[in-house]
Amino acid sequence: MEELQIGGRIGRLRRQRAISQADLATSIGISGSYLNLIEHNRRKITVPLLLKIAGYFGVEPGELADSDEGRLVGDLMEMFGDDVFADSDVTNIEVRDLAHANPMAARAMLQLYRRFRAEGQAAPARAEDEPEHFHLATDRISDFLQEHANYFPTIEEAAERIRADIDSSADDFAYGLRTYLFNVFGTELRLASLPQGIARTYDRTRNQLLISDILPAESATFLIAHQLGQMAANAEIGALVAELPEGDAPALGRNVLAAYFAAALIMPYGPFQRACRDYRYDIERLGRRFGASFEQVAHRMTTLQRPGALGIPLHLIRTDIAGNISKRFSLSGIHIPRHSGACPRWNVYSAFLSPERVNVQISQMPDGERYFCIARAFSKGDHRYNAPLRHFSIGLGCSILHARELIYSDGIDLNNTAQIVPIGVGCRICPRMECGQRAHPPADHRFRLDDAVRPESIYGKMM
Repeated sequence: MEELQIGGRIGRLRRQRAISQADLATSIGISGSYLNLIEHNRRKITVPLLLKIAGYFGVEPGELADSDEGRLVGDLMEMFGDDVFADSDVTNIEVRDLAHANPMAARAMLQLYRRFRAEGQAAPARAEDEPEHFHLATDRISDFLQEHANYFPTIEEAAERIRADIDSSADDFAYGLRTYLFNVFGTELRLASLPQGIARTYDRTRNQLLISDILPAESATFLIAHQLGQMAANAEIGALVAELPEGDAPALGRNVLAAYFAAALIMPYGPFQRACRDYRYDIERLGRRFGASFEQVAHRMTTLQRPGALGIPLHLIRTDIAGNISKRFSLSGIHIPRHSGACPRWNVYSAFLSPERVNVQISQMPDGERYFCIARAFSKGDHRYNAPLRHFSIGLGCSILHARELIYSDGIDLNNTAQIVPIGVGCRICPRMECGQRAHPPADHRFRLDDAVRPESIYGKMM
């Protein structure tokens, strides 16, 4: 128990419930300064104190187990995998030692590195073959969601209030949503032929919400609910966005939180959490029940973090066919790359070979942890002839310990080691020398090639 690093989880729970450090410290019988040290993982937590904190928040002690250090290790490994550290020869063991012994210094180093990357993005003269740098705002929003465990109780409450009003006025949710917009905000909803690439537009002068008439039904409903979130949950969203730094992050944060509201409105927490449990996380069945798409359901599953009504701790990744990661979130403990493509052996990529089919994989990371992962590739496009399509793959998964709670594990021998697929975070930080799909050498290795032998991957024979 002494080695638990649970400070980040305690701090998130406290902030989510708008509790000050002083109030929590008084309630559990310690000083505010001592609680501050615990939240920053600078003091060990005893079993009696852990039980007190868990009782205060109404959660099981095991729910406080935090994966902050694991994410920190992954981010550090990805950082040291950058070409700028090519000559540093930093090993994975040294990275783990840094994260464990000096987490605050490690986070400061990451912050400095990200600022360096952001400044590099603004450089006017960049070589054509140099990779595109990430945008600082999207990186900050990703961290923001992770810090809140992708659960925002104030937005959940706002969505539940409005859903109750809608359900009380109409049996059909889509009709009730339209009626609510008109009765409460005077907003007229119309399907319209909008310019190519425009899915929704709000005419403030006429107070008209125009939705493209060639969208799939679930996409149209989501966009209506998204607009309603901007109007009806503006105060709740504004309070959360105030946590973000100045720049582009607040505008992006408003959009992301309005999307969170939309999902909470379409898939209300209580009914959705119970349906996940009853249907064993059958995404297609849940989509039919709530009138939502595969991606919408999968994303909503990651938000089930209400104390006393928890869902499975999941990770989610969305990538396009070129390997660009556009969504990343992890409560399962698996590390998802921040700035680059993930391991090609991960089924989120092989899913493109069999689109619209759910692919199942038992994945094992280099640290020995196993995960049960599903992935499905799909296409997005307008309902019109010759419309251009966008191709994505959604990956969803959990620790192998929760695999039997998912319907996708039926008929799979989870204990059969032959079923395990070794994966990594990325070639630069993966220690697996035997992998034939390496695209880059590990950051802490050097070439030692034998001209008489040609391995599957030239990076398999190294010092």
